[in-house]
Amino acid sequence: MAGHYEVFRRERHAEPLEHAGSIEAPDDALALVYARQVFGRRGESDLLWVVPREAVLVTPGPERSFDPDYRRVDGYSIKGKLRAAREAAP
Repeated sequence: MAGHYEVFRRERHAEPLEHAGSIEAPDDALALVYARQVFGRRGESDLLWVVPREAVLVTPGPERSFDPDYRRVDGYSIKGKLRAAREAAP
Protein backbone atom coordinates (compact mmCIF):
# COMPACT_ATOMS: atom_id res chain seq x y z
CA MET A 1 0.00 0.00 0.00
CA ALA A 2 1.44 3.36 -1.04
CA GLY A 3 1.80 6.16 1.44
CA HIS A 4 1.38 9.85 0.76
CA TYR A 5 4.26 12.19 1.59
CA GLU A 6 4.69 15.95 1.57
CA VAL A 7 8.03 17.31 0.39
CA PHE A 8 9.57 20.56 1.60
CA ARG A 9 12.65 21.98 -0.09
CA ARG A 10 15.26 24.66 0.42
CA GLU A 11 17.03 26.13 -2.60
CA ARG A 12 20.03 27.65 -0.84
CA HIS A 13 21.58 27.48 2.59
CA ALA A 14 19.93 29.88 5.11
CA GLU A 15 16.72 30.22 3.07
CA PRO A 16 13.41 28.99 4.48
CA LEU A 17 11.91 25.65 3.57
CA GLU A 18 9.01 25.80 1.13
CA HIS A 19 6.41 23.21 0.26
CA ALA A 20 7.55 21.60 -2.99
CA GLY A 21 4.76 19.11 -3.56
CA SER A 22 3.50 15.63 -2.79
CA ILE A 23 4.63 12.14 -3.73
CA GLU A 24 3.40 8.59 -3.24
CA ALA A 25 5.76 5.80 -2.25
CA PRO A 26 5.41 2.29 -0.80
CA ASP A 27 7.74 3.07 2.13
CA ASP A 28 9.88 5.78 3.73
CA ALA A 29 13.12 4.71 2.01
CA LEU A 30 11.60 4.92 -1.46
CA ALA A 31 9.88 8.20 -0.54
CA LEU A 32 13.34 9.71 -0.02
CA VAL A 33 14.55 8.34 -3.37
CA TYR A 34 11.45 9.60 -5.19
CA ALA A 35 11.73 13.03 -3.56
CA ARG A 36 15.38 13.35 -4.62
CA GLN A 37 14.47 12.33 -8.17
CA VAL A 38 11.50 14.68 -8.49
CA PHE A 39 12.66 17.72 -6.50
CA GLY A 40 16.44 17.51 -6.42
CA ARG A 41 17.84 15.72 -9.47
CA ARG A 42 19.06 18.93 -11.14
CA GLY A 43 20.66 20.30 -8.00
CA GLU A 44 17.91 22.89 -7.48
CA SER A 45 17.42 21.86 -3.85
CA ASP A 46 19.98 22.24 -1.08
CA LEU A 47 17.84 20.32 1.42
CA LEU A 48 14.69 18.16 1.26
CA TRP A 49 12.34 17.20 4.06
CA VAL A 50 10.04 14.27 3.31
CA VAL A 51 7.18 13.90 5.78
CA PRO A 52 4.33 11.37 5.88
CA ARG A 53 1.14 13.31 5.20
CA GLU A 54 -0.55 12.01 8.35
CA ALA A 55 2.35 13.46 10.42
CA VAL A 56 1.66 17.00 9.21
CA LEU A 57 -0.33 18.94 11.79
CA VAL A 58 -2.85 21.40 10.39
CA THR A 59 -4.21 24.34 12.34
CA PRO A 60 -7.31 26.29 11.41
CA GLY A 61 -6.70 29.68 9.85
CA PRO A 62 -7.71 32.94 11.49
CA GLU A 63 -11.37 33.33 12.28
CA ARG A 64 -13.22 35.33 9.68
CA SER A 65 -14.88 38.44 10.87
CA PHE A 66 -18.60 38.57 10.29
CA ASP A 67 -18.48 42.34 10.54
CA PRO A 68 -17.93 43.58 6.95
CA ASP A 69 -17.89 47.29 7.93
CA TYR A 70 -14.15 47.57 7.41
CA ARG A 71 -14.67 46.73 3.71
CA ARG A 72 -17.23 49.45 3.11
CA VAL A 73 -15.96 52.67 1.59
CA ASP A 74 -18.49 54.77 3.48
CA GLY A 75 -16.99 53.45 6.72
CA TYR A 76 -14.03 55.75 6.14
CA SER A 77 -15.68 59.09 5.64
CA ILE A 78 -13.19 61.83 4.83
CA LYS A 79 -15.69 64.42 3.63
CA GLY A 80 -15.29 66.49 6.78
CA LYS A 81 -11.50 66.43 6.53
CA LEU A 82 -11.60 67.45 2.86
CA ARG A 83 -14.02 70.32 3.62
CA ALA A 84 -11.76 71.57 6.44
CA ALA A 85 -8.68 71.33 4.17
CA ARG A 86 -10.44 73.32 1.41
CA GLU A 87 -11.52 76.02 3.87
CA ALA A 88 -8.01 76.28 5.33
CA ALA A 89 -6.36 76.51 1.89
CA PRO A 90 -5.44 80.07 0.77
